[in-house]
Amino acid sequence: MPVQTEMLGGRLPLLDPQALSAPQKKTYDRLNTTWVAWADSVPFQSKTEDGRFIGPFNPILFSPTISSSFLELQEVEQENTSLGQRVRQVVILAVGVVWKSNYELYAHSAAARKAGISEDAIRTLTTGGLPDELSDQEKIAQRYARQLSAEHRVEAALYKIAEHAFGKQGLVEMTYLIGIYHIVCSLLNAFEVPAPGQEV
Repeated sequence: MPVQTEMLGGRLPLLDPQALSAPQKKTYDRLNTTWVAWADSVPFQSKTEDGRFIGPFNPILFSPTISSSFLELQEVEQENTSLGQRVRQVVILAVGVVWKSNYELYAHSAAARKAGISEDAIRTLTTGGLPDELSDQEKIAQRYARQLSAEHRVEAALYKIAEHAFGKQGLVEMTYLIGIYHIVCSLLNAFEVPAPGQEV
């Protein structure tokens, strides 16, 4: 495997699909048919030409038993949330900016693009700004996600606005989404996982 490709694992080696343990192979297959398939449809790169996972998917393979529960949480959140796709992507990008997580911002810029968010708005979101063209709900979601991620609290005035916009259930679901992407960004940043093209 080329040196540049190997560097896509950051501090972890990219695991060979042909050399996985049985639990790792089960997780690999699950990811391949769910999240990696989704990444391909967006599209953004989630594996190498020889099938090695990159991004958060490679670290996930190192602890397949714990990871299986995390993947279930992600899947249940995505399938049952009341939040629209544009709002979800605004929230995820807001978390990624606070974490300065290159792969997360790379992947979810593509997902935001697919959700119909403009290039200008994505550029503003990925540099920590709040685009004028977002809807009121999307702006509130960005502010809520950013403040909770950066300050670990949400001030009363913003909470009241967010609760009015999304309701109690919506805010619980948004907070779960924020927490999920704190885990994703933790995996990416702890192991210094780069975005494709940023391996050097």
